Amino acid sequence: MRVYNFSAGPSMLPLEVLQQAQADFVDYEGSGMSVTEMSHRSKWYDAIHKECLALLRELMNVPDNYKILLVQGGASQQFDAIPLNLLTGSGKADYVVTGNFAKKAYKAALQYGDIHLAASSEDKAYSYIPKDLDLRDGVDYLYITQNNTIFGTRYAKLPTPKSGVLVADVSSNILSEVMDVSKYGVMYAGAQKNVAPAGVTIVIVREDLIGDGMKGCPTMLKWKTQADADSLYNTPPCFSIYMAMLNLRHLKKLGGVTEMQKINEYKAGLLYDFIDNSKLFKNYVNREDRSFMNVPFVTGDKDLDAQFVKEAEANGLVSIKGHKLVGGMRASVYNAMPVEGVKKLIEFMKKFETEHTA
Repeated sequence: MRVYNFSAGPSMLPLEVLQQAQADFVDYEGSGMSVTEMSHRSKWYDAIHKECLALLRELMNVPDNYKILLVQGGASQQFDAIPLNLLTGSGKADYVVTGNFAKKAYKAALQYGDIHLAASSEDKAYSYIPKDLDLRDGVDYLYITQNNTIFGTRYAKLPTPKSGVLVADVSSNILSEVMDVSKYGVMYAGAQKNVAPAGVTIVIVREDLIGDGMKGCPTMLKWKTQADADSLYNTPPCFSIYMAMLNLRHLKKLGGVTEMQKINEYKAGLLYDFIDNSKLFKNYVNREDRSFMNVPFVTGDKDLDAQFVKEAEANGLVSIKGHKLVGGMRASVYNAMPVEGVKKLIEFMKKFETEHTA
């Protein structure tokens, strides 16, 4: 029996996509091989690679003057790749820290140049997105994490850099809402939330920002390495890219990102409406900064939270335990989570509330 998987990542994938992969697994399109076995120089994989890139460009409306790179190392590897590629002008960058991953990116960047903390929401346990930013003139870029997986916040409106370009980690909201790619110099995302199994990382970068990087930038962290080779400089994570292609096909069939955003807003709205009117459950995120992808909530009693997680799992609602940094519960409702899964969670929450309130 399939469960509703509320994991923050790796997340669930559409059943249709998994079934297609299952059908293809032993013999992909008459090749006599699995995608996991074939050469990345083969005609079969070449078609997969090109279709994945083309679908990303189409679905995200990526302008012609941007390159889409398919790299390895996860989103975390870009914490170093970004300063190494971009700190080639003034050597200065501004960072906004709104959660654990933004903080890791900021700490990584400190090794490479004049890195300034423009704002942080750590003072209130990352429960809001700072609006008043201390931005500097003459920086190479402004860095943000657009959706914060652990703490459940998102930028409803993008900040405007005082100078340089906007760089954003969009790992947990890529393809979930319409984004104007032209507003970013660079956006990047690990695949394992809305795109594919872990393995491939998507980097979308404006062409004029692709160069040799800082002196000593390693070959495999240099965006130019993969840009010049169409992301085939070395063996790519072929199966993850193949799964991304299938999922992108599925998303296109559903109506694309515009339609997906409507569904995601509806799902999140159902869940937040219930929590806001609940006598037991609470969400502490500033309302205007709430994520559509990750919804943390608590009862206020750690033992009761643990009981909720255990009983939820027994009812087919799995991976709902909150991150160790915040505790409680967290429902990640990425693209692949159907409306029915959210409704089943709400019904279970109603029952649990009735049993545990006077």
